[in-house]
Amino acid sequence: MTDDISKELQESLIQVGLKIAKRREGALFVVGDVKHTPLVEQSVNSFNVANNPKLLESLALMDGAVVIGKNGKMLSYGALILGRKRVFKNFGTRHSAALSASRNNNLSVLVSEEDRKLRIFKNGKLIIQIDPTAKGVEKSVSDAINVLESVGAGTIGALGTSLLVPSLGIYLVPGIVVFGSVYYFGRSLHRKFSKDQTTLSKWQKK
Repeated sequence: MTDDISKELQESLIQVGLKIAKRREGALFVVGDVKHTPLVEQSVNSFNVANNPKLLESLALMDGAVVIGKNGKMLSYGALILGRKRVFKNFGTRHSAALSASRNNNLSVLVSEEDRKLRIFKNGKLIIQIDPTAKGVEKSVSDAINVLESVGAGTIGALGTSLLVPSLGIYLVPGIVVFGSVYYFGRSLHRKFSKDQTTLSKWQKK
C-alpha cells in the first residue's frame, strides 16, 4: 500500500480526475499531512471521498486544492497549499503546488486544464502521467495504482519485459506513462554527461 493510502482512495481520485480532465477543467487533490489554509468558507462537512465521488468532483472544481487525509476523509477544499514552493519547470503554479505538497510521503493528483493530462506526484517527484483521451484508459487505472505501489518501495518493480522506454518515461499501457527510479536515474546520467561535455568543450577552447 502506498504509505497507508488505500488503493480505493487512489482509484477514486484518478477516476474523478479523468472526468474533470475530459471537460478541460483543472483540479488538485492532495493526500496526506500538508500545511494549508482554506480560501473559502468550509460549508461541507468532512466525508469519505471514495464513497461520494460526485461531491468530491464538485468541490475539486473550486480554486485551490482538495486536501484529504490518508484515511480517505476530506479535510479541506478550495485550499491554498502553504510552505516553500518548488518550481515545476515549464508549468504553472498549480503544478508547483502539487510537486511541493507531495513531499514527505504525501500524494498529489493534478488535473491540468491546459493540456488535459492527469499527473500524479509522490515524494516530490512526478511519478505518472495519464492521458484521458486514450481509448479505454479508465480500465487501466488499476495498473497505474500498482505502479504507485511499486514506486512507494523505491523502484518501478517487475512490470514485465514488454515495456518500451521512451524519452518521456516508461509506457505502461496506451495513455499511461510512468516516471520512476529508472527514469530519474537516466535523467541524472544525461545531466552528468551534458555537464562533462560542456566542461570538455571549454577545456578544448583554452
